[in-house]
Amino acid sequence: MSPSTVRNKVTPPYQRPDLHIHGIGVEYPPYEIRPEHLATLARRFYPSSPALDKVLTINEYTGIDSRSAIGNIDHPIANTPEAPTIAQQCDLFFDHGIKLSVAACRKALEQWGGDLSEITHVVATTCTNSANPGYDHYVVKELGLNLGIEKVLLHGVGCSGGLAALRTAANIALGSSFRRKPARILVLACEISSTLVRSELDSIHKNQEVRIGVTLFSDCASAVVLGNGFSDRYDEEPILELLGWDHRIIENSEKDLGFNVDPLGWKVVLTQRVPKLAAAAVPAMFDDLVGSIPELVDLGKFQASEYDWALHPGGSTVITGVEKAMRLQPEHLRASYEIYISHGNSSSATIFSVMNRLIEGDTTDHIVGCAFGPGIAVEMMMFKRSHKDSSSGTESPTETLVAEDVD
Repeated sequence: MSPSTVRNKVTPPYQRPDLHIHGIGVEYPPYEIRPEHLATLARRFYPSSPALDKVLTINEYTGIDSRSAIGNIDHPIANTPEAPTIAQQCDLFFDHGIKLSVAACRKALEQWGGDLSEITHVVATTCTNSANPGYDHYVVKELGLNLGIEKVLLHGVGCSGGLAALRTAANIALGSSFRRKPARILVLACEISSTLVRSELDSIHKNQEVRIGVTLFSDCASAVVLGNGFSDRYDEEPILELLGWDHRIIENSEKDLGFNVDPLGWKVVLTQRVPKLAAAAVPAMFDDLVGSIPELVDLGKFQASEYDWALHPGGSTVITGVEKAMRLQPEHLRASYEIYISHGNSSSATIFSVMNRLIEGDTTDHIVGCAFGPGIAVEMMMFKRSHKDSSSGTESPTETLVAEDVD
């Protein structure tokens, strides 16, 4: 190719996306699994072995107090003579996952306050069900949404699914903005991981593998309502503004993090390299994302400690690894720690729960969302809290706090 045919790459000027989150809903099931409960179940069906003993020791030091689940350790699915099949787990997902999803969606829709007829799209994700039609089809029916609504169901994105679904929704909304059409998108994530307990314990026992996924994962559904700037109504109150996002793959990491299909459900792949790989990927991605948003550049907000962080709590070493790499304090990651300790890792559904917890605080204007999924894929988003003027009820300018105020 001759030099005359080579065009210089031109970076287009930044345009504010004008996208806002108007509602967040989270629904956890009523049961909890504590570390001692897993040990009781394991000893009920499996003899002592080096691999099982090591997993149960790790189980005592995950930092998780309890994990939310659709049933306790006496639930029939956990007490069959053999580990339940993927078909049996699918049935339970439809029994419980759709109910959790509908409840989470209704919370998000209620906070948004709009009419169901205004919802234009649904973007959903799960890694713990593979049915066709997907669970989103039945959630749409149960909610009473128009059956002709445009739907997208993401698969293969695992724990990064919540932010991947929101990224997908954001790009759909921008397409609607280009066409000067309103977009109100219901974004949904649901995971039922607790039904995998016997499958994971089976692999630990039969293959003498140290598999820590059985100590981490839990059940949850969560949802958000995302809107663009086009609407006939003027009473919508945004919670968060979405300023920008990025998605990257860590090279040569496919075998480090995964969720592989199996006759007994799915098998968690989680190597010891994941915390270091994840932590190493965050700094450059954060710098590039901040540098792409003029508002943050103008404010000089280049330090990670000037932001709140909604980090997917993939495990205690994942959280502490990012904390160290970004020179943060536990306070910056308080919501991630709180959700991890009280509910565990609910895969794709966790990130909206963390964000929902951060909405309750008001330490700084901006929030970084970050999650890791199979690939290893890294999702990162930048949000801005929307403040209301108490006298007028309209959005008002906000003051940015310095790092010392955040610590």
